[in-house]
Amino acid sequence: MLKPVVICHQLRSSENLAAVARVMANFDCGELILSDPQTHEFRAAGRMAVKAEPVLDALAVTRTLDEALSGVVYAVGSTSRSQLKRFTALSPEQAVERLAAHAARGRVALVLGGEKRGLSDDELSLCHDVLVIPTGEAQPSMNLSHAAAVLLYLCARQPTPPPAPAPGAPLKLMHRLEDKLREALLAAQFLNPQAPEHVLRELSRALVRGGISEREAQVWLAALTHLARR
Repeated sequence: MLKPVVICHQLRSSENLAAVARVMANFDCGELILSDPQTHEFRAAGRMAVKAEPVLDALAVTRTLDEALSGVVYAVGSTSRSQLKRFTALSPEQAVERLAAHAARGRVALVLGGEKRGLSDDELSLCHDVLVIPTGEAQPSMNLSHAAAVLLYLCARQPTPPPAPAPGAPLKLMHRLEDKLREALLAAQFLNPQAPEHVLRELSRALVRGGISEREAQVWLAALTHLARR
């Protein structure tokens, strides 16, 4: 059974927090992170989340989405938008398959946006892939907890592969690698200094999709550090 970290970004409703926690308990998925939450009514959520106390007791809170993602090796963001920048949307089934494949390398995350506006393009760019749950035109937007239920049901049906020979590089390390890559490629005049992030994120995502290990990322980091000194 695949058990991703569930990250809710800018969640606004204690009712939705309770519903997400209950869905996670339904599918024996216990790690929930709230990034930049817009509500702190955790006690009220606890009263509504029937038999989901262990999920809420282990709840973690971070100031930013970047911080919430720092310890995972792969993340998929969800959106209801059909027009996306920089991404081709995955189906829920495809996204869960990729989560399972990368789970062999370490912790993986399913990222859900807040109720008011979902995840912005910049927030989605922090993820490696994006998924869209197909819905009818009359009501294309799905409630946060309903989306969590669909995706965690698919995760529960997905076997987790055996551990990889080497642990994957966590995003915190990949961000350090991106910083060094930015420095080297700006010096080489390869990047547009006014907008370097798009190309950098594409290069970083390519390394992650290729299954870069923690040791390999450290070697890349050391090589780029040496290059900068030269």
